[in-house]
Amino acid sequence: MSYKVETVLTNVARVGEGPHWDDATQTLLFVDIINGQIFRYNPVTGTNDMIQLITDGTVGFVVPRSKGGLVVGLDLTFSAVDWNTKTVTKLAEVDPGKSNNKMNDGKCDPKGRLWGGTYSKEAEQGNLYCLDIDGTLTKKVEHVTVSNGLAWSPDNTTMYYNDSRPHKVYAFDYDINTGNISNQRVAVDFDAVPEFKGNVPGPDGMTIDTDGNLWVACFRGGMVAKFDPKTGSLLQQVSLPNATKITSVAWGGKNLDELYVTSLREGIPDSEFQTTDSLAGSLFRVTGLDAKGSQANIYQG
Repeated sequence: MSYKVETVLTNVARVGEGPHWDDATQTLLFVDIINGQIFRYNPVTGTNDMIQLITDGTVGFVVPRSKGGLVVGLDLTFSAVDWNTKTVTKLAEVDPGKSNNKMNDGKCDPKGRLWGGTYSKEAEQGNLYCLDIDGTLTKKVEHVTVSNGLAWSPDNTTMYYNDSRPHKVYAFDYDINTGNISNQRVAVDFDAVPEFKGNVPGPDGMTIDTDGNLWVACFRGGMVAKFDPKTGSLLQQVSLPNATKITSVAWGGKNLDELYVTSLREGIPDSEFQTTDSLAGSLFRVTGLDAKGSQANIYQG
């Protein structure tokens, strides 16, 4: 099986993250965490619109909202955003008193609840939260270091979740009606993957295909890895050119068979971009993977 990698936006973000294919507009939303920006990329026109949401703070993720507008992870809040007016309305606050923490990855479950977690400079000080459609905020997982990728199985009975620092993808039994999760176990242990041969990347953002296989962005791995979560085995490696810090993935395109991939350029000196062909911080699109995703969920609150 051969796949094709295209660089659709070159060096676009310091910390590109949180890609979400907006089926209603056929555009890709994503963020630059460090620069406090939200992007909307239109693959038909090639345009990439941007709003500067914050100049001194972070934006961890972005998802559309059923009643209009967007919801983002802004610093230590879930906040609603109106794209046109840039109006920001705080919906809920997380990790109160933990000034070293910031919101990171977030995604909606099959019922339209919004899940988002925090990362911390200190080990196991982050948490994973769920913002229900009635606005109720619940802490779901504690003692996380870098809260990251989320995905739900096609039959809606399992939730997958990454904590990047321990190098593990966890699985939980998931109740779609209540949003309860239980029976935490390890689905993929990156430290035990023989193909990584000691050069173990961190599991970052993640998506799932219609066959139930996980596609995990490999931070410092220069690739996206496809796993069977039932066995933990590595099924495929998708290499990205001249970019090692791969941050997240999302299925997009009219048929949801195009894999969009974000990356990071933070910490790479400008001189490297002048003297090399580095594509760090670029947005990539991968086709020909013989897999597809389902329509991304949006916040129903």
